[in-house]
Amino acid sequence: MSVIVAVLASVVWLKGNLHTHTLESDGDSTPQEVAVWYRDHGYDFLFLTDHDKITRIEAPEGLLLIPGEEVTDRLPKKPLHVNALGLERVVLPQGGSTPVEVLQRNIDAVRAAGGIPLVNHPNFGWAFGAEELLQLRGLVLLEIASGHPYVNAQGPPSAEEMWDRLLTDGRRVYGVAVDDMHHLKRVWDTDVVLPGKAWVMVRSEKREGKAILEALARGDFYASTGVALEDYSASDKQVCVRVREQNLARYRVLFIGRNGRVLDEVSGSSACYAIRGNEGYVRAKAINSNGRTAWMQPVFVNAKR
Repeated sequence: MSVIVAVLASVVWLKGNLHTHTLESDGDSTPQEVAVWYRDHGYDFLFLTDHDKITRIEAPEGLLLIPGEEVTDRLPKKPLHVNALGLERVVLPQGGSTPVEVLQRNIDAVRAAGGIPLVNHPNFGWAFGAEELLQLRGLVLLEIASGHPYVNAQGPPSAEEMWDRLLTDGRRVYGVAVDDMHHLKRVWDTDVVLPGKAWVMVRSEKREGKAILEALARGDFYASTGVALEDYSASDKQVCVRVREQNLARYRVLFIGRNGRVLDEVSGSSACYAIRGNEGYVRAKAINSNGRTAWMQPVFVNAKR
């Protein structure tokens, strides 16, 4: 049995956004205004990921800024975007003749620049899906939830279903939730991309960029659109979840395995699943009665690679 083991209880969680735009590309606010908003709303770290450039500013006190970029490539009617997290130099779009070639070349370029590649919004423009993702090498992070109103995250097929296809194939890919934030000032418009909609909670031994990047690379985090955890533990024996109850909401905890099959579903804010050894992988998902969700990363059982 090959299992990723994570024990995330009794630790300090760091809240962050991995996908953020400013006036330096197609956002509506200055980098400083954006950074201050996230600092003032309880975020610990932030990646400014303007298109095809690294936006650098002095971080406001209390917020850790980590270099980022959205490498913005495309084929006709197919936006193909890869975020570069923690990179050392700008990555220009690498181009290619097919979605797989474009994505692979950009993933490779992000790695060569010292960054962690995050493949963004597969269903944006219906640009690519699981068949293309399964052909990629070096894929680490995949957007499964986004605050952007145009990325069609629910599909069909949904980005989460694509994630399950990858996990079923034994790929060690971790699911993230992001704002893809563009707007601070058009709050009255239903088509804006506002902050504070989706984030990750990272367990990091140190409050520094290197430690956060290492935690993201090893899947030591969970993704959320509003559900917070009190406790999560995973071993080769069981996976346990305890949700922080908020706003009189009710909760369901799902345990999901190979092919996206629901292995168990528990009504309530806490649940455990005993691993049998034939699931392929086990991941937990907590949903509240308002549709907000937290996604835990998978424990791999008998993983192929």
